[in-house]
Formats: sequence, structure tokens, C-alpha cells
Amino acid sequence: MSEMLTTLHDYFQHPFIRYALIVGLLIALCSSLLGVTLVMKRFSFIGDGLSHVAFGAMAVATVTGITNNMLIIMPVTIISAVLLLRTGNNTKIKGDAAVAMISVGALALGYMLMNIAARSGNGRTTSNVSADVCSTLFGSTSILTLSLTDVWICVAMSVIVVTVFLVFYNKIFAVTFDESFAKATGVRADMYNLLIAIVIVVIIVIAMKFVGSLLISALIIFPALSAMRVFKSFRSVIICSVVISLFCAASGIIISILAGTPVGSTIVSADICVFFLFCLISLVLRRGKK
Repeated sequence: MSEMLTTLHDYFQHPFIRYALIVGLLIALCSSLLGVTLVMKRFSFIGDGLSHVAFGAMAVATVTGITNNMLIIMPVTIISAVLLLRTGNNTKIKGDAAVAMISVGALALGYMLMNIAARSGNGRTTSNVSADVCSTLFGSTSILTLSLTDVWICVAMSVIVVTVFLVFYNKIFAVTFDESFAKATGVRADMYNLLIAIVIVVIIVIAMKFVGSLLISALIIFPALSAMRVFKSFRSVIICSVVISLFCAASGIIISILAGTPVGSTIVSADICVFFLFCLISLVLRRGKK
């Protein structure tokens, strides 16, 4: 144990390790705040679908050679969020069908564009597309190559997410539990649904480099599901979800550094373990009440 602590102390002397931990904890905080709302409103599909769209947008940015890929990823994903909400309310195109069309289509087009761009005139692949796609979908060690500028960008966007959540907490609470009643009391539910979707887009964009586009939804949903096994009130679930998310992010980063495992997959694995632990706690509590 002492040897492991010494190793960790040595690792954290390097700035890039501290940057990774700061960014990881900020992303975990932001994702856990909206996860409860997504689960209770059955909007979980939006996080998953938008993460696929973000991958497609990143592929377009890579093919076109745009250095700052945020210029494409952010607006494209926000537009897709609006389309998902609009088509999800369409009687001809149900929500799950809309997600299938947009998310799977974005994945297919993104992968095709990256393959086309990577091929030379004689049809031979000139770069390792499979490795690029795998790292984009499932995360890579790029979280360990963050610059101080990346950290400050993440801090700024995280402050925006947390501020929006705190300022509109009561409205989000009302829309989450009873949207029809919220509309009857004058709350513009559609606007707040759109606000929730846009905040999720911001979380997805800042988390892509961290866990990969396919694992972002797990980072958002699992802490909320775990907290809901034990706690019942909205505030308690959110607080517990934040604690779980921060713990899993910190432990996942530390384990990935020591064991050399992918950061995103390690964090999601920690979330899964905590989920089963809370399921067990919930079972014990229910039996204790009988």
C-alpha cells in the first residue's frame, strides 16, 4: 500500500496528471447533475443519440482540416438536439425512431468520411483509421495530454453548466416530475426541455476527449440510476449522484494510470460496480422494512 501511495505521489508531480484529474472531476460533476433529469423524463436516448452525432461532427471537422473542431461539433450537435426534440413529438416519427435515424446515420457517415479522407489515390489506407475511430468512440490517453488552455476551457464550460442548473433548478424540477402540470402553471416546458438538451450537448462535447462518444451516456446515466436505488427525493438523488460520479471518476483515473487501462472504460466500469453495490443496498433495505 505504501509503495502504491508513493507511486501515486510521484505521478501527481506531473502537471498533465493533475490536469486530467481536474477535467475528469469537472465532467463527472456536470454529467451527474442532468443525469437524474434525463432518467426521470426518459430522455436517456438523447444523451446516447447526441454522442453519436458528436462523433459524426468530429469526423467532418477532421476531414475538412478544421483545427478547432468545436466550431463544427457544438452547432451541429445543438441542431441535432433540437431535431430530436421536435421529431420525438411527431406522431409519424416516434422518439426512438428519430434517435435511430440521426444517431446511427451520424455514426455511419462519420466513419465513411474518415475512411475516404484516409485513402490515397491508389485506394490504400494512409493512416490508422481504425485506431482513430476506436479512440474517438471509446476514449484514449488524450486526456493525459491536456494543456492548461484545455483545462481552462473545461472549467469555463463547467461553470456555465452548473450555473444554469442552479439558476433554473426549480423549473427543471417542475418539468422533470410533471410536465403537463408545469405547462398548466405557465412554465414554458418546451423551452426548458431544449435548455436541458443544450446543456447535455455541452457536457458531451467537453467529455468526448475524456471517455469517448459511445461511453458518455453511461457517465451521465449510471450515477443517477445508482442513487435512485436508495434515495427517493429529487435533491437527495442529485447529491448522491454527484458523489458517486466524482468518486468513480477519481478512482477510474487513478486505476487507469496505475494499471494502464483506458480512462473512459475504467470509469464506466467503476460506475457499473457502484450500481450493483447500490442495487444490493436497496435490496437489503427493502428486506429490512418487511
